Amino acid sequence: MALLITDLCINCDVCEQECPNEAITQGEEIFVIDPDRCTECVGHYDKPQCIESCPVDCIIANPDRVEGPDKLLAKYKIMMG
Repeated sequence: MALLITDLCINCDVCEQECPNEAITQGEEIFVIDPDRCTECVGHYDKPQCIESCPVDCIIANPDRVEGPDKLLAKYKIMMG
């Protein structure tokens, strides 16, 4: 499943730098994750780097975008061409 940044975000910018898919950008109030680009780092790392680096633990699974490992890997392969 894609990930989601909650309103606990402190806009520290750490997650944006860690995302290998460039799925994280500054939103109107807090950083946001583009679910079409988020693969939870499948294809790049064993664990989502945004979650690993977030100092306030505000990144969670997006309940509206349930995707298994196979779908995340397929998304990664499409993005990498």
